[in-house]
Amino acid sequence: MNPFRIEISQADLDDLQARLALTRFTDEIPGADQGVGVERVKRLVAHWRDGFDWRAQEARLNAYPQFTTEIDGQNIHFLHVRSDNPDALPLILTHGWPGSIAEYLDAVGPLSRHFHLVIPSLPGYGFSGPTRELGWNNQRIARAWAELMSRLGYERYGAVGNDAGSMISPELGRIDAEHVVGVHVTQLFSFPSGDPAEFAELSEEERAGLAVLDWFWKEKGAFNVLQSQQPQTLAHAVADSPAGLVGWLAQLFDEDLDDDFVLTNAAIYWFTGTAGSALRLYWENARAEQPKEPTTAPTALAMAEGDFGSMRRFADRDHANIVSWKTLPAPAHGHYTAHTATEALTSDITAFFLSR
Repeated sequence: MNPFRIEISQADLDDLQARLALTRFTDEIPGADQGVGVERVKRLVAHWRDGFDWRAQEARLNAYPQFTTEIDGQNIHFLHVRSDNPDALPLILTHGWPGSIAEYLDAVGPLSRHFHLVIPSLPGYGFSGPTRELGWNNQRIARAWAELMSRLGYERYGAVGNDAGSMISPELGRIDAEHVVGVHVTQLFSFPSGDPAEFAELSEEERAGLAVLDWFWKEKGAFNVLQSQQPQTLAHAVADSPAGLVGWLAQLFDEDLDDDFVLTNAAIYWFTGTAGSALRLYWENARAEQPKEPTTAPTALAMAEGDFGSMRRFADRDHANIVSWKTLPAPAHGHYTAHTATEALTSDITAFFLSR
């Protein structure tokens, strides 16, 4: 375990400013919904140039102990925040794309009152990246997380996740069942298999959920197709242009998120040169052999309105031990509730794991 501190050079900051100043904004047809709009990108670029304080975000990240270690040939970076209670249950918190460890910064305070926290950067993402070889899919990441927790001396722990973390955390519960006491996620990504029997006797709510899912994949799913098929083609643009990067990431950052949160995540990709390598996780997962049997770890779902609508009948097929299923109370909304609805989410995580 090697102590780590984030120290972005002034030369890198100056280079970013020069690139932002030379941004060539695209045109658009007014009123056409064809993706992230020009005005939003202009606002984010302007704020990145004149209002966003990377040094403040850097100091916020550096306020917590950080380390790197090599697992399975890959550099792994993580925050390690120990609770004042030496007997606290450890939790490993996993982010997704286009997020980063910054997703969980607001949650560190309330969760560390009760738990030891391990918050790793995904392989290929941020200070864990880039990946140097093929094969880093959800299952391999879960095996790396099991090894990480073992190296830290944690024999009994919980797994928390959002986005990709909501897929990796259940896999961690599957492969390290002897040590994982429970899994808490904000989405359960279970989809229809195509068997006509699955559509028999659907409730009105379930039909509405399928309609939203169908709309999303038809109207908003281009990122998944491109990143699953040709991430390298896109990598040239997002690795070279900070405006291009923030425009691409913004499609999955909710419109009502504060710009500092969006730019902190974008800056982590930019300064670490992992805007391209992070995309590869989609390519890897599209080619990975998926487990055939359901997970069995006690599993809790705490979803939010305005985010992916998990459907119980499909989730029960893939996860055999769902013990808590709820929608977080309003005003919790969107995909990044650890940031936007911190109290609601951390309260649910705390209640779940204190009962394990």
